[in-house]
Amino acid sequence: MQRQLTPAAPRRTAGSDRKTSVLRRLSVTAVALTAAAATLVPAIPAQAAAFKVLVFSKTAGFRHDTIPNGIQAIRDLGSANDFTVDATEDSTAFSTSNLAQYKAVVFLSTTGDVLNDSQQSAFQTYVDGGGGYVGVHSAADTEYNWPYYGQLVGAWFNSHPAIQQATVRTEDRAHAATSHIGATWSRSDEWYNYRTNPRPNVRVLQSLDESSYSGGSMGDHPITWCHPQSSGRSFYTGLGHTAASYSDTAFRTLLLGGIRYAAKATNADCRPETGYTTLYNGSTTGWSQAGPGSFTNSDATLSSQGGMGMLWYSAKEFRSYSLKLDWRMTSDFNSGVIVGFPATSDPNTALNTGYEVQIDASDSDDKTTGAIYGVKSADLTARNAALNPPGQWNTYELLVEGERLQVFLNGTKINDFTNADSARSLQQGYIGIQNHGSPDVVSFRNIRIKELTTASPTPTPSPSPSSPGTTSALRGVGSNRCLDVSGASQANGALAQLWDCNGQANQQWTTTSSGELRVYGNKCLDVSGAGTADGTAVLIWSCNGQNNQKWRLNSDGSITAIGANKCLNVGGTANGTRAQIWTCNGGTGQRWTRV
Repeated sequence: MQRQLTPAAPRRTAGSDRKTSVLRRLSVTAVALTAAAATLVPAIPAQAAAFKVLVFSKTAGFRHDTIPNGIQAIRDLGSANDFTVDATEDSTAFSTSNLAQYKAVVFLSTTGDVLNDSQQSAFQTYVDGGGGYVGVHSAADTEYNWPYYGQLVGAWFNSHPAIQQATVRTEDRAHAATSHIGATWSRSDEWYNYRTNPRPNVRVLQSLDESSYSGGSMGDHPITWCHPQSSGRSFYTGLGHTAASYSDTAFRTLLLGGIRYAAKATNADCRPETGYTTLYNGSTTGWSQAGPGSFTNSDATLSSQGGMGMLWYSAKEFRSYSLKLDWRMTSDFNSGVIVGFPATSDPNTALNTGYEVQIDASDSDDKTTGAIYGVKSADLTARNAALNPPGQWNTYELLVEGERLQVFLNGTKINDFTNADSARSLQQGYIGIQNHGSPDVVSFRNIRIKELTTASPTPTPSPSPSSPGTTSALRGVGSNRCLDVSGASQANGALAQLWDCNGQANQQWTTTSSGELRVYGNKCLDVSGAGTADGTAVLIWSCNGQNNQKWRLNSDGSITAIGANKCLNVGGTANGTRAQIWTCNGGTGQRWTRV
């Protein structure tokens, strides 16, 4: 039964709701984490499962003389952090049976065409089935004729200026690869320009300030990023040309974080992220403290002290939105994110008229991390799999649409709640973070929000979009661009993307009676590898009648992949944004019109 508390019975006082039991997951690591912080390269908790990594450094083009430095650095990281490392330049290592023993494969400054067709197929199966990919530096100068690899790495190399010092901006300070780095990082390296901007399809962790050096040609210039790849994970950094990189503690820690993310030894929200407005990233302008206690503000990080109070964003009320923020606790501490409350100077009023998404390492199911406090438990299996332990950063997304509140932890949905209490409304719109009381210390970074529009469903054109024989372009409602086959290619595996509508054959899609979307007459819109995970690529392939080539065009403008039961989705609006499947959410990136 759902429970709620009334103003007559305040929900908590400082120090309440505390258990003395051992933390559900990793409370015993607090001392280990403190010790690790004093070492040059932080070690993962000792109880983490050991895993193996394959380092692959074959070159068919330019060869970096720092490859031995890189291999040794990764071996050192493995020795200090409970994973073992094999290194090879033998492409025959890319077989299904051999790859199965590794949690991640590192492409260390590879160049050129290094895998044959069967090896490519084995590697794609490995990653899409849950394996990890890590690309370092000229891994982006590899396999130009393999579309899947281009998607996996995120962008291909184009050019570079001379080695020089530049300023690297840290965009994500929650990911294990970059949480140790400040807002900016000045270093020398060989700075790659890429053929396309990967931002619409990846979570950018670092970007370059092109005004800080000569030779940048991208404007918006990502340099380190990550993204889910079907059931696997991908991490890439353009850093790592110089020998000095591999003895640099900060770079080695970045590399460690990328490997651990790819190997699923730590979690992160690596979904593409565009269109968010910063509410806090160092400045507390627009924020007000309600109740006792406060937050310290240092290094673009808010840390709770005393209470029980609440820091709330009083400058604006929000209704339908996606709220993202990064949080960390170092022990069995207590805090939460409060949404859907009216303007108030009383934190108890906010708690009793809104809803709190809990942060607490150990408590009853409806009062622990991911729960709607006192009302609905998180999906504990999903929560436990997605949660990073005390001492590490986590990312929440709170998706509010009408009276529905969905909670995502490090990119995984862990709670789905719909308010049915007439005395409350998630559309009241203020948001806050809680300072629970002494000794609870929970820190927050990078609070950002994207307001969502509530556009009316797109009218069904005539003829019906699903009528067999209908041929036309599919224009994205959010982008005003058309679904396009990259490069007008007719080859199997050519990626579907957004591009300016031009009426050409690579943008003309025919609906068949069997549910196909055909282009060129004999190629079908296809979900790569018959995948079902969010982020699985959409491409073209010879029509074969399988369910991963069948689609349902819905009256609200969405297009459902029959085999995966997910929607045709784009994560941005720019030319070149790649199509993928994603859990249906009604957003403009998932709605299309016939033109």
